[in-house]
Amino acid sequence: MTSELSVGARVRYWRRRNGNRSQAAIAGLCGITEDYLSQIERGRKSPSLDVLVALAREIGVPVAALVDERHSAEPERPRGLSSDITSILLGYGPSHRDGPVEPAVLRERVEAAWRMWQTSRTRFTDAARVLPTLLVDVEHAVRAHRAATDVRARREVLRVAADLYGLLRSYCHRTGRVDLSLLVADRALRVAEEADDPLRIAAAHWNLGHVLLAAGDHEGAEQVATRAAEDLLGSPASRVRNALAGALELVAATAVARRRDWWAARRRLEDRALPRARETGEGNVAWTVFGPTNVELHAMTIEMLAGEAAEGLRCADRIDITRVPSIERQFTFALEVARCHDLKREDAAVLVHLLDLEYLAPEDVVRSPLARQMAVDLRRRARPTYRRQTDALAERFGADLPPGLPGSPV
Repeated sequence: MTSELSVGARVRYWRRRNGNRSQAAIAGLCGITEDYLSQIERGRKSPSLDVLVALAREIGVPVAALVDERHSAEPERPRGLSSDITSILLGYGPSHRDGPVEPAVLRERVEAAWRMWQTSRTRFTDAARVLPTLLVDVEHAVRAHRAATDVRARREVLRVAADLYGLLRSYCHRTGRVDLSLLVADRALRVAEEADDPLRIAAAHWNLGHVLLAAGDHEGAEQVATRAAEDLLGSPASRVRNALAGALELVAATAVARRRDWWAARRRLEDRALPRARETGEGNVAWTVFGPTNVELHAMTIEMLAGEAAEGLRCADRIDITRVPSIERQFTFALEVARCHDLKREDAAVLVHLLDLEYLAPEDVVRSPLARQMAVDLRRRARPTYRRQTDALAERFGADLPPGLPGSPV
């Protein structure tokens, strides 16, 4: 979600860096009003694609520089991906000399790793400690069972591997390695297909949809999620099937919202995801945290992306976030509430929510470009009465002001 939310800040940065021309000059050349450009730069309006293209042309940057996190004006900071995991995934990790671990033991370890990932305040540190050995053991077991005669054990090992790759997809994404998250999402799909497990195939497509969203391929994410949800209809009806179909609908709705088709995204939630959530109730099938609360969270996300901060906050008021068994979802909720207050320039509320985020998930907040951007903006415009707190917060977030912006070091 970061690239959509930081468009205004990127426009402002590159306008000032590339000639520091006035808003009036740029707006006139783009055929928009100075006030409209001001609102775009302050995050109160989202530019259409035509306006975005015109802005990029006049400012002298590719469109990607205004929308793609990989073209950020701020240098990318190390995200802390375990080098051991990288080497194992790329095939040059440590060799495994012992016999394969029993499938039941691997199942317990993978589920424990998932619980840690969803509940630990230090989940990145914990993951870097747990995942390398677990990945080696699971991949060794997969290789050992491929030629084995025990079909049930082989299928269970493949299922375990699919579940572990799903966790690794989230870990790699959150540590800034979209390339590796695509790699493990593909592996999850391959082993799920090899296990002939329709539900895990659907979960693998859910993971792939999230990777495509992170990579900015919103149309691809929608197509993958929609097709996978339709394919699930061929599976026997069950609560698990319905929950996975609902989770896939959330990916599709998010993709539609990222394309700025707000009404279509709202309709998709209302017509497709919400009925599934009402059928299944709250749950955590395949670690998707799907249920009515997650649908409400996505409704708030759509309003935030649309720049409808007041409506986003009204959605937030209806959400009992304690019902969600995932720190990541709780973190995303609090981050988006902070963003809605940021859009309304309610600086005291932004500060309170950023401090709450720091307490809730300290390792997540320093990896969040959006949290850093809000800390930068808050520091720039903070009132003297809480300047000390905003300065300290920005420093802890690693949110140094980019050169060329007011308040930046020379």
